[in-house]
Amino acid sequence: MLRLNINDEISPLKAVVLGTAKSSGPTPKPEEAYDPKSLEHILAGTYPKEADMIQEMEAFAAVFEKYGVKVYRPEVLEQCNQIFSRDIAFVIEDKLVVANILPEREKEVEAILHVLDKIDEGHILHPPEEVHVEGGDVMPWKDYIFVGTYTADDYAEWITARTNSHAVDYLRNQFPRKTVKSFELRKSSNARENALHLDCCFQPLGKGKAILHKNGFLVEEEYQWLVDFFGRENIFEITADEMYHMFSNVFSISPNTVVSEKGFTRLNDWLRSEGFTVEEIPYAEIAKQEGLLRCSTLPLIRE
Repeated sequence: MLRLNINDEISPLKAVVLGTAKSSGPTPKPEEAYDPKSLEHILAGTYPKEADMIQEMEAFAAVFEKYGVKVYRPEVLEQCNQIFSRDIAFVIEDKLVVANILPEREKEVEAILHVLDKIDEGHILHPPEEVHVEGGDVMPWKDYIFVGTYTADDYAEWITARTNSHAVDYLRNQFPRKTVKSFELRKSSNARENALHLDCCFQPLGKGKAILHKNGFLVEEEYQWLVDFFGRENIFEITADEMYHMFSNVFSISPNTVVSEKGFTRLNDWLRSEGFTVEEIPYAEIAKQEGLLRCSTLPLIRE
């Protein structure tokens, strides 16, 4: 049986579910796009090819192997995009929360049943229907759970709004020892302004550092809270263009080791200057679907 343990984003990783790009299906029709960035690439004829995405994910898997991390992969569903395992479930403390995901994607959960079978049933939570939540919006951080949300009246009109106020209340009830801190995210049909999830505009790192993009937040005071929490001198502020390319969606294997996209030169140079080991891999094709390294992972156990 798996003894789940996740209390932050950076402790040494022991076990993870990494998505798969195999049989990810044809290029979607414009009306099938879940986010503005995918739509942009569908219309431009630059949507990523399956073979390229498989290659990128195998490079990620090789990094995990190098660091001795146990990697689980979803069963391959024919003609189904299963890259973003963070969307379908997430772990806090010793509990796995199964996300209430977009209805079209529910079958992705079935593809990880072989992993869920290794977890004690009492440690798997199924939120009620009104709780909309995806793992990209949920970040355990020591005594806190940071949650990206959108609570305006037009929530239902935004396909990019994935986590609602019911989710914030639910997490507070399920994890009473944690302080749940929510952040209103900017939703837009413009891919260069839309913060699909919290990890599209914020990422805590080891050594007290963090990556942040101010315009991803609707409420300036909430952005400022994070600046004060980490300290301005510890923050790598990314530009709108860098947010669009998913600079904040890197992944920490340990407090000192970060997996990053090889094209993120400015970020990777800064990380090295701060003493991090940076494992660079190609992931720019997958990024065209408005998701990157953190989105592709479902951490199960950290030290």
